Amino acid sequence: MFDPSKELLIEAHRPTWTTFRLWLLFTGMLAAAEGLTAWSVLNKHYALAVVGVVLAAHFMHSQLMAFHEAAHGVLCPPRWLNETVGIIIGNFHLNGLTLFRNVHSTHHAYLGTEKDEQLWPFVDTSTPRWLRRGAAIGELCFGMFYDAVLFWTAFARSSSPIHSAHARWRVRIELASMIGFWAAMIAATVWLGTWKLLLWLYILPSLVTGSMYALRKYIEHMGLMGRTPAGLSRSVVHEDPLGKLYTFTMFNIGYHGVHHAYSAMPQHSLPKFTGVLADEAGETETVYPNYRRAFWNMLPSLRDPRIGSQWLAVESEASRAAVPAPHRRELKTIDDSAMTIDETAGAAR
Repeated sequence: MFDPSKELLIEAHRPTWTTFRLWLLFTGMLAAAEGLTAWSVLNKHYALAVVGVVLAAHFMHSQLMAFHEAAHGVLCPPRWLNETVGIIIGNFHLNGLTLFRNVHSTHHAYLGTEKDEQLWPFVDTSTPRWLRRGAAIGELCFGMFYDAVLFWTAFARSSSPIHSAHARWRVRIELASMIGFWAAMIAATVWLGTWKLLLWLYILPSLVTGSMYALRKYIEHMGLMGRTPAGLSRSVVHEDPLGKLYTFTMFNIGYHGVHHAYSAMPQHSLPKFTGVLADEAGETETVYPNYRRAFWNMLPSLRDPRIGSQWLAVESEASRAAVPAPHRRELKTIDDSAMTIDETAGAAR
């Protein structure tokens, strides 16, 4: 059984500059991809511009993973720099750092249950299948914008999970920052007449990024009905060099079961703790050698998008309701007898 020492865990949870340096590297790659796209559009090389958009979308996805690290407070050691970078990325992401942090905390505290705000409506047994299917289509097509609506709705509604007055004050401040940022961006675009560049440098890559983000999120959780982090998370531990490079550019988020087991652990430590996946993986096969295998495992679940063990109780109740009343009484008698046997065995032990 995987049982790391206390000293190893403390060291692995300590934020370092490693993740921040990676963020700087990937930000440089994003700038290069955006430069390629801008040059291609201005010179009407649109086939090359499409390549630039795909590259930019990939590194925008990396920025979302850096945003995720900042929300967990482990992007870099100084808190003020961690928060500043997170707020800047959030402005582009149409999401506030404090908002994301508070809503995302429900995803870790109540993973796969009806209190998991980030996986709504797929965890809510009261939602009809057509709504869950529509939400899946919307998220896969417009992921980043869908995500923004999901989070801001969680903040605005009366039953918001964000209760702290200080947190709500910070969310409003960050919202004002975002509105000011985009007002300046749109004013500059109008003044310079660069609508085409806005389309190619932000809107198109954002749409692709959103789809990448949603698909990765679904690979991580969709269709799983376990009761543990391992049983509710698909982890991808790549064996090939290209796959390892992809995981590296995604801040190791592929080690998703490890991340849920140790949510405050910086990304560079996650690969060292893959042993935690073996402890509970017997619940269901949740560790895959590449994203392709994990994708094919997830895909059938999109016919009826659901997440969480609460759906098993719904299925059990539906099966029971389908049994004619006389047989239902027989089933209850069998269940009661089994319970009596279990209690007797327990007392004997």
